[in-house]
Amino acid sequence: MKSISIRIVIPTNVGELISLASLIYARHKADGKTSPLHAITDDPWDEYGPKIQEALIKHNEAEEYTRKAEQAYRERDQIIGDLDGLVKRTRDLLKAIFKKTPKKLGEWGFEVNDTPRIVKVKK
Repeated sequence: MKSISIRIVIPTNVGELISLASLIYARHKADGKTSPLHAITDDPWDEYGPKIQEALIKHNEAEEYTRKAEQAYRERDQIIGDLDGLVKRTRDLLKAIFKKTPKKLGEWGFEVNDTPRIVKVKK
């Protein structure tokens, strides 16, 4: 008969890990003195467990900030539209106007680099 290999999955997602730890701690508290987790002495659940709720609050706060940041980036992108294209067209126009004196583009805020490009040679 073939033996079945059993895996116990530990989440890699921090939110899921905190949720699992919360369930473990709840069971540990419910079992009281009979909990087998009292055998862990390096990071005892009785000391670590109360921190889980605080960590969950901070995790949820961070997730909310992430959602707000993503929304702000979407709104920003709608506002600026094709700003990249406009800046490139401006550069191209100014390069045409100041063909003989391209360093003048620096007066418009552009970084003007007149050092030759290093060409990488494939071996």
